Amino acid sequence: MISTESRDIIINGLWKQNPGIVQILGLCPLLAISNNVVNALSLGLATTLVMAVSSGSVAVLRNLIPREIRIPVFVLIIAALVTVVELVMHAWMLPLYVVLGVFLPLITTNCIVLARVEAFASKRSTAHSILDAAAMGLGFTAVIVLLGALREVFGKGTLLSGLDLALGPRATEWVLHVFPDYQGILLAILPPGAFIGLGLLIALRNFMETLRTQRTRPALATVTPLPAGKAS
Repeated sequence: MISTESRDIIINGLWKQNPGIVQILGLCPLLAISNNVVNALSLGLATTLVMAVSSGSVAVLRNLIPREIRIPVFVLIIAALVTVVELVMHAWMLPLYVVLGVFLPLITTNCIVLARVEAFASKRSTAHSILDAAAMGLGFTAVIVLLGALREVFGKGTLLSGLDLALGPRATEWVLHVFPDYQGILLAILPPGAFIGLGLLIALRNFMETLRTQRTRPALATVTPLPAGKAS
């Protein structure tokens, strides 16, 4: 059975402290790669993998790393993992690797990755560090995929376009044409569309949180005054 601490870590990563719509971290890849679902999901999963492995590695080695050089060591660990991810994608998903371009190596300097390593993994157990990184990474992935879906549907009228870049030519049959013969809205796939879409997601999350708070707010206790002459 999952512990209360583990449940809190998961909820924080996915909702309460979501890096994309609450902490507003990693905006560069979030806005640049979210022009369709495939690109967004690919970068999100790559970021999540790097976060989970780097946080686990730092949690294991934290007592062996001198405090004075901890940041350079953390960056070195993250950079090594990013290089592995790059090489794997270059070998097996070259077209997608080309599309993601510079944003793959930029995972090394993504403030979400370094922030969780420094703020959490360097102080907590290995299991909780990996769980925290995975939750934060999946929370970021959920936001970037939702933003990518929003922009792709309104910009192109499709979902999963470009899936053949990751899975081969046969995957073109899996592309969903949400609006057939749709001309598209150019603004949605341009950078301003990314800002507008992210703003809408942040507003939606805040609205949902406000409703939840209002529903769970305990009613104020009402005190019935005692009749005159019966006061103790």
